[in-house]
Amino acid sequence: MKNAISNNVIVVKHPLCEHNLGVIRDKNVSSDGFKNSMKRLATILILEATKELPLKSYRIETPIKECDVQKLDNGYKIIFAPILRAGLAISDVASAIIPDASIQHVGMYRDETTLEPVWYYDKTPVLYENPQKVKVFILDPMIATGNSSHAAISLFLKKGILIENMVFVSILSCPEGLNLLCRDFPELKIITAQIDECLNERGYIVPGLGDAGDRLFNTFEK
Repeated sequence: MKNAISNNVIVVKHPLCEHNLGVIRDKNVSSDGFKNSMKRLATILILEATKELPLKSYRIETPIKECDVQKLDNGYKIIFAPILRAGLAISDVASAIIPDASIQHVGMYRDETTLEPVWYYDKTPVLYENPQKVKVFILDPMIATGNSSHAAISLFLKKGILIENMVFVSILSCPEGLNLLCRDFPELKIITAQIDECLNERGYIVPGLGDAGDRLFNTFEK
């Protein structure tokens, strides 16, 4: 596939990203260690993803005197949309950082034969009021084939959300999935901690970290 990865793909370079990626890649790390390092990575990525949120000047009173301060513009609605179930690892952190944001879950699983997404849950409204003033952050630890990511982005586009008001946040990604998203949504901003080598024949990222959902929720088959 021709490389279509755009300049809107931002790989966050930080020593703590590298360190925590090293932790979660290790198949022998404990479940607790995996979850905590995922949270640390999510914190760094959410801070990067939200750094262009619009601010507005407000007049407040400190214990000393009145002054003008810059706060998030309350004319915008902020939505964190985790793709279930692994996206919950990022949305929990995002909600702690911006408590007033709306958490709107989208649920799909990957058909292991076709590698296509199968929808089973959608907690987004039928229509958004004033969608031009809605900022959506779609959250999923992995951009592998890109099929589930593509479906979630398409869902919000159909409901009137502007592509320039969307950001996709992933911990790991690979060229195949990024090529798909950048080809079809060239204006989409994507925040990730690492672009890995490729996909294997089962649709897993290489070297990757395995199935993020299974490792987060201890649902490995015995």
